[in-house]
Amino acid sequence: MPNTITVITAVHAPGAGHLPDAYASLCQQELPDGWEWQWVVQEDGETRAVRPYVPHDDRISFGQGRAGRAAMARTMGLARAEGSYVKVLDADDMLTPGALARDLRALNENPELGWATSRALDLLPDGSTVGFEGDPPQGPIARGAVLDHWKTHDYRAQVHPATLFVRRDLLLALGGWMALPASEDTGLLMALSAVSRGWFTAETGLLYRKWPGQVTAHASHADAAEREARFAVVESRARVLAAMDGWRYEAG
Repeated sequence: MPNTITVITAVHAPGAGHLPDAYASLCQQELPDGWEWQWVVQEDGETRAVRPYVPHDDRISFGQGRAGRAAMARTMGLARAEGSYVKVLDADDMLTPGALARDLRALNENPELGWATSRALDLLPDGSTVGFEGDPPQGPIARGAVLDHWKTHDYRAQVHPATLFVRRDLLLALGGWMALPASEDTGLLMALSAVSRGWFTAETGLLYRKWPGQVTAHASHADAAEREARFAVVESRARVLAAMDGWRYEAG
């Protein structure tokens, strides 16, 4: 199904209650004629707690598997991905109206680019939003620029990996998400930056929910030793890819 965007969501039981909001944001998306979306929801685990929150919609494919964190769940979900493009949507986040169409337009109009990102706003428990002041200007992002910025800014990228929209063939070539306990999406973003140019859309594309139960709110996420190890392997992989000219991505 080449004219399909596959939206992939990894979910575990504590976050399942947010799935209806994510679904509502998908239903608000308007795509060009001939295009459609598919939602692949993959539970990180095999409980009975998630399925009741998955809406009944023929465009949704729900699956379960052994618990292994988000990277494994998303990568397993790729087995059911039918689209030529893949969009990440965390279970507790929401797309803004027009987000998918803007991502699609960016890559369709720029076939030499491998991926796209957009502005994200933190959605706080009281319903207010907070932006990020380090956004780049709208337009193409040079190969390696995200990796270089991340390394020189205390491991903070200038674009948000939770907004990623990527060509499916490139995603598969890189092996999906990194097998890490956290920062798996950052690892993929750095690998993408190492091998291809990308795009940034300045219009807000994602509401990134902040709540106590999110994985990044756990104390283990900030453990210094683990963080150092995660980022060391993320950078090493990206640097190796960047040095391999054969990995330079050229669409078409």
